[in-house]
Amino acid sequence: MANSTETNGRSSTDVSVGELVKQLSEQTSRLAHQEVELAKAELVVQGKAVETGLGMFGGAGAVGFYALGALVAAAVLGLATAVSAWLSALVIALLLGAVASLLALQGKSKMREARPPAAEEITASLKEDVQWAKSRAQAGRE
Repeated sequence: MANSTETNGRSSTDVSVGELVKQLSEQTSRLAHQEVELAKAELVVQGKAVETGLGMFGGAGAVGFYALGALVAAAVLGLATAVSAWLSALVIALLLGAVASLLALQGKSKMREARPPAAEEITASLKEDVQWAKSRAQAGRE
């Protein structure tokens, strides 16, 4: 028996097809389980990297907010060389308010475009689907 391997004290030629199928099933199940565990481990590593990246984006947003505040202060101080300081601050505040209002109006219009369909539209669509299904069923019976 030079070509046969030993399996549980028996040669591979003595192993039945049923036992081979059982071994294949067990090994496939074990392999699938190991693949799932590997995928979980990879997701944990990727999740930590995403978490770090999001934290850095948050930090960048905070620093950017302070930079914007410094820029506004510089604009106020720059305008204060031409007019009094209180008037300079008022002009900059009004400009920022106008920009905020324009952005809010544009955002409102975009939100209206993205609204979900009204309940009436959904109900009408469902009624059309039911009618179509009924007509198809009746045509199938004839």
